[in-house]
Amino acid sequence: MAKTGQVDQQWWLVDAEDQIVGRLASDLAMILMGKHRPTYTPHVDTGDYVVVVNAEKVKFTGGKWDKKEYNWYTGYPGLRTETAGKRLERHPDWILRDAVRRMLPKNKLATKMLDKLKIFVGPEHEHQAQQPQPLTGLGQVKQKKRK
Repeated sequence: MAKTGQVDQQWWLVDAEDQIVGRLASDLAMILMGKHRPTYTPHVDTGDYVVVVNAEKVKFTGGKWDKKEYNWYTGYPGLRTETAGKRLERHPDWILRDAVRRMLPKNKLATKMLDKLKIFVGPEHEHQAQQPQPLTGLGQVKQKKRK
């Protein structure tokens, strides 16, 4: 069992260029929760830090750029709605952040996990001092071929 403060957390660098949003988000959520470690403990934050670059170059399958809608409540009657294409123009990093946020557990520990996700538009990031290690193989299809 891992204990709070005794987990050695690493920094990872992920390039999101040409990655599918849902597949990448599920792998990022597993790293943020710490499920990739043998010492995973549900009530302790055992996850690592993840730096994502090129967030504006992610992909959706099908016609989701026009069909997928994001809704939010402003306090006034009615909901605000925008498509994924409009959100990509305004805030490209919000697409990946929302996908990862919805895959994390729904508790207070999830906000600490989400704070360890650093998303940047473009290839540059400001976490050079932490020396993040490149992480490859995320978002890949893990299905067997059909015969």
